[in-house]
Amino acid sequence: MNKTKYIFVTGGVTSSLGKGIIAASLAKLLQARGYKVTIQKFDPYINVDPGTLNPYEHGECYVTEDGAETDLDLGHYERFLNVPSSQANNVTTGRVYQTVIENERKGVYLGKTVQVIPHITDEIKRRMKILGNSGEYDIIITEIGGTVGDIESLPYIESMRQLIWEEGNSNSMVIHLTLIPYLSAAGELKTKPTQHSVKSLLELGVQPDVLVCRTEKPLNAEIKLKLALFCNVENNAVIEARDMATIYEVPMAMLKEKLDKVVLTKLKLKSTTEPNLDNWAKFLFKLEHPKFEVSIALVGKYVELPDAYKSINEAFIHAGASNECEVKVKYIHSELLTEDNASQKLAGFKGILVAPGFGNRGIEGKLVAVKYARENKIPFFGICLGMQCSVIEFARNVVGLKNAHSSEMDSDTTYAVIDLMEEQKKISNYGGTMRLGSYQCDLTKGSHASKAYGKLHISERHRHRYEFNDIYKEQIQKAGMNITGVNPSTGLAEIVEIQDHPWFVGVQFHPELKSTVENPHPLFDGFVQAALKA
Repeated sequence: MNKTKYIFVTGGVTSSLGKGIIAASLAKLLQARGYKVTIQKFDPYINVDPGTLNPYEHGECYVTEDGAETDLDLGHYERFLNVPSSQANNVTTGRVYQTVIENERKGVYLGKTVQVIPHITDEIKRRMKILGNSGEYDIIITEIGGTVGDIESLPYIESMRQLIWEEGNSNSMVIHLTLIPYLSAAGELKTKPTQHSVKSLLELGVQPDVLVCRTEKPLNAEIKLKLALFCNVENNAVIEARDMATIYEVPMAMLKEKLDKVVLTKLKLKSTTEPNLDNWAKFLFKLEHPKFEVSIALVGKYVELPDAYKSINEAFIHAGASNECEVKVKYIHSELLTEDNASQKLAGFKGILVAPGFGNRGIEGKLVAVKYARENKIPFFGICLGMQCSVIEFARNVVGLKNAHSSEMDSDTTYAVIDLMEEQKKISNYGGTMRLGSYQCDLTKGSHASKAYGKLHISERHRHRYEFNDIYKEQIQKAGMNITGVNPSTGLAEIVEIQDHPWFVGVQFHPELKSTVENPHPLFDGFVQAALKA
């Protein structure tokens, strides 16, 4: 069996340069050459996982098939590779320290003084190699979160240094992503920040093998040569990464820059065929040459930060390309939406999506959006809390249960049409304790959902504590809201639809988490189609 190869992606100069996109793009190119590739993200924050982080802090929390609450970069990995990730693909400092402290309490270290080196670094290395040791992959790409020079990243850089030494130069490599700023006053690109960033890495004992340089302007041969000389890398290992109109252009840009060939040479790997990206190219063509246009209102409470709804935005891109349509998503802040201004703020949209979330803030605005979509026959899509809002609004205004609410928002409500799951009532810790990961769902034949999926049995990812309260099932269905998706083992409602409406679908799960370039999610596809017909 061939030895697993390890590629590490680090960042310098500034954060938010796009390490995750570069890692995913490289993985896509290597996958297209026939290699089995996966990507893992190591985050330096002390939270055990991002599950308890406010979206304003860290963007959306991405959920894997096996129920891990992870960094949003894992969404990029899945969308590019079309392969599910898992608990092992995301590691945090909190999780590392938690394991080491638990081992110390058990006496695993035989009375030794527990230290950052070797105990923390050994645990990091162990986790870096879990996927490699599984035998499932030829190449493991590891993205190190943060920026070189950050105090919290130091144990990861040291662990990486040790692992490279242990595995050998032909079995491991480092790609360093940096910024080449353009100074308009001087009219030139500046390489010094990159040189200093590489110097910081060298001081920690790590020599990068490839420089990927984010830049607004093209890098000429002179600049590339200068970077290669002063950063001690090969000439062809200085890779230009220009700003792109869409992240989905990056694999093609990296192919043009021959990043994959540089990597294969360094790792002494052979590829008999050029990467086949025909389907990717077709997707890009449709994305860049839409025949139609449709406007969708996304009603949520974290609209100031687009990353809070990252997967939803990407799912619209996939579904839009699938329908040769540009989906123009406009954010509507639910706290600013009222009965008085709904007709003004929501007028002209061909579809309304009420987004997921937690807590009472902005809930009434979401209910207003649901009512407007229902009464005006506008295609509606409710996700998680959005589905729950559709049930609450219907119970209040159609069934006649005037004080209907979710017990999450009002523990004293007369009609808790959405209530805490029974197994959740005894839970006091918030981290990792929701209904998480993939669950089965049976669909009703002839429903919008079954038509979209083209089948009657599906599996979708969840992240919530509260559920549709079955006590009100008969009343609500009798009034015209059908439960068209049910969990076969618990009988819990997963999907609701309104009968006399062109397209009104609320889902308790998160369909956006499974949408990829190669497989746009059926419900987003169906929603966009309905909006095009509206």
